[in-house]
Parts: sequence; C-alpha cells; structure tokens
Amino acid sequence: MTNRSGLADAFIARTPWSGARRESLAGDASARRYERLTDRHTGRTAVFMDAPPDGGATVDRFVDLAQHLRSIGLSAPEILFSDTEHGFLLLEDLGDDLFARVIKRAPDLERPLYEAATDLLVSLQDAPLPAGLESFGATVMAEKTDIAFEQYVGGITGDARPETKARFIERFESLLYRTTQGPRVLILRDYHAENLLWLPNRQGLARVGLLDFQDAVTGHPAYDLVSLLQDIRRDVSTATEMRMIDRFIAATGANDHEFRTAYPVLGVQRNLRILGVFARLSRELGKTRYLALMPAVWAHLSRDLEHPALAGVADLLRETLPPPTPENLARLNPA
Repeated sequence: MTNRSGLADAFIARTPWSGARRESLAGDASARRYERLTDRHTGRTAVFMDAPPDGGATVDRFVDLAQHLRSIGLSAPEILFSDTEHGFLLLEDLGDDLFARVIKRAPDLERPLYEAATDLLVSLQDAPLPAGLESFGATVMAEKTDIAFEQYVGGITGDARPETKARFIERFESLLYRTTQGPRVLILRDYHAENLLWLPNRQGLARVGLLDFQDAVTGHPAYDLVSLLQDIRRDVSTATEMRMIDRFIAATGANDHEFRTAYPVLGVQRNLRILGVFARLSRELGKTRYLALMPAVWAHLSRDLEHPALAGVADLLRETLPPPTPENLARLNPA
C-alpha cells in the first residue's frame, strides 16, 4: 500500500462512508482520481476526489468555487467532508447522466439540454464574481497558445519554431485586445458535454450539474459557449450551435457583430491550447488516448480560421501547424 493510499483510507475512515464499497470512476486529463463510495447498508453514495498536491492540483479552489456556484443556485456538488492539506474531498454524488451519454441515448434531447446549458451561461452574466480569480485577458490567452508550438509543432517536427511562435503571439494578442474587450464574467473553462450532468428532477438552471470547474477564471462571455459548442468529444450539430449562439445573444443583449467575431477568435485560442495540451499528455505522460481527439480539434480550428477576423494570423498558422495525419500523430506517441 502506498502512503497516499493509506492517507486516503484514513480520510474515508473518518467519515460515515467508512467501510463503504469503493468503485473507480473515470478521471480526466489531470492527476486527479475519483471513486464512488456506496454505503453497504443504505445504498447512499458519495464521490471521493483524490487530488495530490504535489501533482499541481489543489482542492481549495474547487471547494471555494463549489460553494460559490451553489450560493447562486447552481448544481455544483456539495462538499461533504474535506482534507485540503492532503487533497482529499468527499462530494455529493450527482450521478452518471453526463450530457454526452443522455444525448446518445435520446438524441431528441440535444436541443433542450443545450438550451439549459446555454441559459446557465446567460445567468453568469449578472452573477457576482468570487474573489481571487485570475483574469483571462488578451495577454494571458495569447501566451497560453505557446504550448501548441512547443508540444504539438515541436513534437511532430522537432522544431518548435520560436521566431514564428513569437510573431504569432504578438499578432494574436493584438487581435484578442481588439475583439474580446468588455465586461468580465465567470468562465468555467471546461464547459462541455462530458463535464455537465443532466438532473431532470431539479428545477430551472439547477438541472445542469457542474463538474471540473476548479480552473475557473474571469473572461469574455463567449469563452464557455465556445467550449460547449465546439466540443471535441462529440459532434454538436451546426443547427444547435447556431441556435445557441442566437439564444445567448438574444438573452444577454450582446452586440451581435462583436460577439460573433469574438466567438471564432476565442475558438482559435482554445483549440490551439488543446492541441498543445493533448500533445504533452501523450508525449510526457503516455496518455495516448488523447491523440484520437486531435482531428476534431483540428476541424474546429480550421473552421474558426476561416473567419475574416483571423486573416492576420490564419496563413501563419496554416503554414506552421502540421495537420494531425496518422503519420504526424504517430510522432507524438512515445511508444
């Protein structure tokens, strides 16, 4: 037994779930791991989160944000027990009905589920902001695209093209300044169909269960809508994407032209970062399953680059980024 396993066992033993049946749950791209605990007598369940502090994770931010989201009427999991020093949490179990699973079983629910998820983002426009969040502004967003050059381009070609990277970041930062100014709102960063749970027995916005929000920041209102609708794990129909953008603009009163311009610019930022992160996960951590998602990332990126607002950087990226062909993806596989 590792020392961390012993610490986890000791934490659970101090809770009412001592002696519960433990079942591993699918994790995410981080160092976090999850288990479902089932009380052998009552059948009640809870979710155990193990976020090793030495892995760069912290549960303090998760706790603070969960409490904030719950305070404004949203369905983040209740924190049942915590050991923030060691990175252990016991959470309310919101179930297994991820949007992606529900829609796969019942495709006719795609529209109402995405309407509910979009309406939740609308609600954040006027919600108070929690203290201490990083501002996800133009400079930060531009700098965070460097991972696409370092890990994706460098991993495939052996040359991260530092001069090209610097030129792109300079141009892209200027573009972001021009297109993504305005009020800052809470953005959850990984707001998509495998981090949202359908809770039909609840009312209103509380029907959308929230997961994986510990990296939340303040930023442009379109960012999470891009995350939701340019989903690399499932194909969101074009009709649904267009309806949800229309719905968001109508509900918030956002300037139509400015919002529809910011949307693909933020899409480029997000998809470049995903390319780099997935390349790093494969190259450095051996998580090669993420390579299979890269063609979808590439498709979204390519479509975003067709928008006239991206003209100043589109050709540079097309010339620099190798496409995710089977041969190129094999170069990112450490096996």
